[in-house]
Parts: sequence; structure tokens; C-alpha cells
Amino acid sequence: MQNLINRRQLIKGITAGTILSQLGSLPALASNERRLFVDGLCFLPDDLADLSSSKIDAYLCDISAIEAIKQPDGTTNYKRTYKACIKSIAEANSRVEANKDKLILGLNSSDIKRAKQTDRTAVFFQIQGADCVEESIDNNLNQVDEFHAKGLRALQLTHHYGNQFSGGALDNDASGGLNLPLTKAGEALIHKLNQSNILVDVSHSSPQAALDTARTSNSPIVQSHGAVRAIVNHARCSPDEVIKAIADTGGLFGVFMMSFWLTNDKVPTTDHYINHLKHVAKVAGIDAVAIANDYPLRGQKNLLKLNNNNAEGVKQYLDWWHSLREKNVLGYDVEPVHVVIPELNHIDRMERIDLALGKAGFTSNDRDKIMGQNWQRVLNEVLV
Repeated sequence: MQNLINRRQLIKGITAGTILSQLGSLPALASNERRLFVDGLCFLPDDLADLSSSKIDAYLCDISAIEAIKQPDGTTNYKRTYKACIKSIAEANSRVEANKDKLILGLNSSDIKRAKQTDRTAVFFQIQGADCVEESIDNNLNQVDEFHAKGLRALQLTHHYGNQFSGGALDNDASGGLNLPLTKAGEALIHKLNQSNILVDVSHSSPQAALDTARTSNSPIVQSHGAVRAIVNHARCSPDEVIKAIADTGGLFGVFMMSFWLTNDKVPTTDHYINHLKHVAKVAGIDAVAIANDYPLRGQKNLLKLNNNNAEGVKQYLDWWHSLREKNVLGYDVEPVHVVIPELNHIDRMERIDLALGKAGFTSNDRDKIMGQNWQRVLNEVLV
């Protein structure tokens, strides 16, 4: 743990100030200048006009494609296979290339500043699950190099369920355990990602796998999108020890928009979202707090069609939810009654969060960090 603490002290003492100033940090905001907005997870929009409307300068952009895999217990896992993701990253590259007036392929943190200065959006390609790395470890994980050459800059170890690299948040073995570790193959993959300057993302990992990853990685790691288990006791939410371990690597924790993992109250509000940000700041420090989405830029599509009627919108999740309740997975015994925070399921989400942070007592400097500078700092350190 000592090496993690030293790395965190380095980040807090040097990176947040000196490194950002040396490597393209933004100057102090003028009174009429909007602060930097960076999002932890979103997608390429159907309508590229959403890029400018959202006012987001950069984001981790999930470009992965999935195959639905039936589990032996009857539940469904969605795997990002090599074949599907090689095709999807090529398609995403083509779309960025065809729309250079609106998009920048994010390869390092300087692309964030370039995007803001030119009124474009930098997208940093991410894949939600390392199933796309299908080759054996003996083959030196060359598929990682292939994805990197095509623009991949962040890789999530797993999605919900475990794979050859990592235990998943929703894994459930015969004893009802939910805490399967990082594997030897996972350790090798993390070393390869560090060497390749690809950001390691422990979203959807089990708590033990996330802790193992924090100890293994020589670079900052992130949970790009998640929530706090101390507030909602659910397998998809992270314990405090995980949040702190991520921060101790110099990384960050992004809080997302899925309201059934933000509160068990019947009516979700922006205050519920802010409470998760406050908790991360309390446990891990302000340099570890970030914003994420996990819905399209404009918001969760079905709920928008329903005018954010949560009572109707939640129905699309119930079959999946009940299947995991039958497996006795932590938190699925509580029936969800909402999907989104209506005020934040909106194209102006980032501005509304920023204003809510001000009302909640966060300083202007804290808001700068939460809304974008923490992401800029981490990407600057990893994507060299």
C-alpha cells in the first residue's frame, strides 16, 4: 500500500499543479468562460449536433460491440468479442474521420485542450470488457497493440460478469460469493496496458479484482462509471476501500446516471447524485471525483420518449433484475422503481450538475476538478 500512497501524494503534489500547467492545462476562467466539461462514459451520438448541444469538451467513448451470451444459469452476459470490436472501432474511426469539423480522435490529453479551443469534441475510444483480447497470454497480447494502433485508449477489464482476466461485480459462485479476484492473466493484461499507455478501467469489476488491479498497476486506474455502496448496498456499487484504492493510484471515480444505483428512494433527484460525489470526495479526496453518464449524450432514449416517466421506463429492466434476484446477488432484492433522475436525463446535464455543485457548497476550484480537470489530469499521465 505504501507505493500507492506515494503515487497519490505525487499526483496531489505535482500533477494537479505542475504537470497540468506544463502540459496544456486551461488558464483561469474568465468571468464569462465556461469551465472544462469531460465525461467518463458515453457513445457516439446518432445526431452529431448533440456534441455541441451537450457542451462536453471530451469524453471516454464506448465504441465496443457485443454478442449476447447465455449463461449456464439462464442469465445473459454481453461480451465484447475481438471480431465485433475490431469491426466497431474501425467504424468509429471512419465516423470521426468523416466529421473532423465536429470530432477529434483523442489520443492524449492535449487533444482535450485542442477540442475546447476549436469548438469540437475529443472522443477517447473505450471498450467495456477485455473479452476483445481473445488470444493467449503466450502470444504476448498483441491484440492490445492492434487496438491501440486503431485508437483504443481505455479498456474495461470486464462487464458485469467475470472473464479470463477479472472477477465481475455480478459473479455468483456456489457459496454466493461476489468477490472473485484478478487472475494471473489479468495481471499480465494490466502490465501490457501500462506498457501500451492504455487506461485501465475497473468499472464492473468485483471489489477484490479492483483492489488487486490497484496493487498491480503502475499507472493510475479509474472506475469510469459507478456508484457508492455506502449509499446503495448493491453489487454494482463500490465499497469505500475500492474508491480509496483507486484514488491511491492517482486515479478517479466517475459517478454515473443510472438512478436505481444512486438511491432507493421512490423519487430520484439531483441531490441524490450530488450525495455520491460528496461521498467520493470525503473518502478519496476531491482529486478523485468525476462525472460519468453511461447513457447517450441526450439521455436514456426510452425514458426521453416517455417524458421521463420512470414508472413506465423501469419495466424494461425488470426481467433482468429478477433473474439476478433469483441468484441472490447483492441488492437485487430491492425492486427498482426508477431509471433516471429526470432533471439530469437531458442534453444540458453537465451544466445542471455544475450548478448543483455550486449550490451544494463546492468551491469553483473543486467544480473545475470534478467537471473535467480530474479527467484531464489522469488522461495526461496515462496517455503519454
